[in-house]
Amino acid sequence: MELLRLGSSGPDVELLQTALRRAGYYRGALDGLFGPQTWQAVVNFQVANGLIVDGIVGFATWSALNPYLTGYITWQIRPGDTLFRLALQNRTTVQAIMTANPGITAANLRIGNTITIPLGFEVVPTDISFTFRLLSLCVEGLTARYPFIQTKIIGHSVAGRALYSLDIGSGNNHVMYNASHHANEWITTPVLMHFLEEYAASYSNSGSIFGYKARQIYERSTIHLVPMVNPDGVDLVTGAIPPGSALYRMTQDMNYLNLPFPDGWKANIKGVDLNLNYPAGWEIAREIKFAQGFTAPGPRDYVGPEPLSEPESRAMVMLSRTYDFRLTLSYHTQGEVIFWRYLDYLPPDSLEIVRLFSEVSGYTYLETPYASGHAGYKDWFIQEFNRPGYTIEAGLGANPLPITQFDKIYNNNIGILTLGALV
Repeated sequence: MELLRLGSSGPDVELLQTALRRAGYYRGALDGLFGPQTWQAVVNFQVANGLIVDGIVGFATWSALNPYLTGYITWQIRPGDTLFRLALQNRTTVQAIMTANPGITAANLRIGNTITIPLGFEVVPTDISFTFRLLSLCVEGLTARYPFIQTKIIGHSVAGRALYSLDIGSGNNHVMYNASHHANEWITTPVLMHFLEEYAASYSNSGSIFGYKARQIYERSTIHLVPMVNPDGVDLVTGAIPPGSALYRMTQDMNYLNLPFPDGWKANIKGVDLNLNYPAGWEIAREIKFAQGFTAPGPRDYVGPEPLSEPESRAMVMLSRTYDFRLTLSYHTQGEVIFWRYLDYLPPDSLEIVRLFSEVSGYTYLETPYASGHAGYKDWFIQEFNRPGYTIEAGLGANPLPITQFDKIYNNNIGILTLGALV
């Protein structure tokens, strides 16, 4: 983690403020500004935890705060410990502890054994910038709380960041949801991650999600989530790649379109638009985009030197060829519309499914305009497998959409995310 002090700013400060709030030391805004109120909260936390009291957040302070970001601690059983007492001490529930430690019971607590104890708050924040670092913390926290979530790394980005696939379910009906192909559409990542957490909690508690029993969905389907296809680009837009760094300067030099920087950045860190890099009419997309002036690596709409030139798009193709996906959902932002078709392909049930998605979300469904209907992941999936694939454009406004839109976007889409595993 970055060393933070009075005057620091950015997404790491948002993370710090989130951890301090969860720990009970901060009540201010999650504004990413390390001001006097944040400094005082850090000092109070350091005093309470026996740390050097300097108001600076370095390795030791970050380590002490880490459980308030991942949402769990590890605990070595001591004489007199009971599940009830441990739950009370950590403001959690006996059920949560049992879920995180399969096979544990009140009768088999053994002194000296180490267990995982979830803390009494949701892991996935939905009110701050979502960076790759935050995604990694959430992946760690959710898989610790819910060991039935399977984590895979399906590849790495240009800059070496992991491309995660999070799988939940035991059924043979495999579906895949992905988000953040485009860097400045990063709000779609917490949509998928919050859904995963809500679904996992419902499953572990024998509850329901969007009116459907979570255990029935789990037994019928396996949902594969790729929550951040473009982590390098996301980190550029959210500020996790700091101004003045080599990557920042490199991308700034590629901004030949003079778009707002970095807010206007959609591409991966090499300046390739990942959702124009798939082998489905790629040559047509190249002709269209070159005619529009997108002829070189830049913030948007450059198709790349060839199809699948980028490690991120290659990883998505390899994942899709590994599983027999019944359906895919690709989350983007802008327009509250669902694009459901590629050229003349009409996969079985695809029209009926998109009508259902439209009904539960309130989003319009449209055929993709020809000028923008090539070389995307959805286009390739439909062409390759003749199965339903959908691009969902969530929210309204200018990208990147403000995180204040999260609740509305999520409420509009929870029905799609649930029914995607059932249709």
